Parts: sequence; C-alpha cells; structure tokens
Amino acid sequence: MQNTAESKKRCARVAAILKNLAHPQRLFLLCCLAKGETSVSDLLRQSGASQSLISQHLTRMRREGLVQARREGNFVLYRITDPKLSALIQTMEKTFDE
Repeated sequence: MQNTAESKKRCARVAAILKNLAHPQRLFLLCCLAKGETSVSDLLRQSGASQSLISQHLTRMRREGLVQARREGNFVLYRITDPKLSALIQTMEKTFDE
C-alpha cells in the first residue's frame, strides 16, 4: 500500500510543478533559467515585465522549491533547483519550437 501513497505524493508534487508551468510568465522565466543561472536584471530585460511582477513570480517559484536564489554583490542570481525540471523545460522548448 505504501507504493500507492508514494505515487500519490509524487503526483501531487508533479501537479504543483505543472501548475507553475501553466502560467505563461512563469514558464517564460523558467525557460530563461533552464539555460543557466540568471540575474534578476537579465530576467527583467528578457521578459519586458515589471520588476514587481517578476519578483512575485520568482518568490512563488522559490516558495514552491522550483528555483533558488543567491546574492553575488549587488545582484541576485536565480537557478532552477532540479536538473529534471531543466531537462523537461528544454524538451518542451524543442517539442513546441515552431
């Protein structure tokens, strides 16, 4: 019976990840981060969104455990925490690159 409980727990985790991916702005940010660690200023420049909006999305994804932040001097750098998520995003980009 534990396999069923573990499967449900895993499904809940994947559903939370997919929920984050379902938002276009968060998906765009994750696509940028899938290429490697990126500063908030670079994410702002690439997305064209406001700083407060980017900050809200990054905060949510950090709280969900999808991204991590570190400070380097005056810059805050973000990266995706799980290499499997980076691989998934890169696969999605290749699949849907039209």
